[in-house]
Amino acid sequence: QVQLVESGGGLVQAGGSLRLSCAASGRRFSNNAMGWFRQAPGKEREFVTAINWNGGRTYYADSVKGRFTISRDNAKNTVHLQMNSLKPEDTAVYYCAAGKGSFYTGRSVTEYDYWGQGTQVTVSS
Repeated sequence: QVQLVESGGGLVQAGGSLRLSCAASGRRFSNNAMGWFRQAPGKEREFVTAINWNGGRTYYADSVKGRFTISRDNAKNTVHLQMNSLKPEDTAVYYCAAGKGSFYTGRSVTEYDYWGQGTQVTVSS
């Protein structure tokens, strides 16, 4: 089992930055790919980014490429999402998720089997 707790959300002006963190507990963390998703009101949960178990490769949605950076520290059981140049359309609840395997296998929510409770990110214009 893996328990995930996100933090770092908040209110920021357009163009600003936020750093989200996901603290994981459980033995599987260092063996699993990790991802971030987001869900805006009235919309489906969507893929943002993912990272393989060893941090060797990362994947991004086109909408955040060049602005967001995912990283992980397996020694501290944490995953981070650095978000720069934020836009109002980035407003959503952001969720950390643990993949079913060690490597990224896709952008579907079904590829991830443990989820955090989410943290709200609001970007004002």
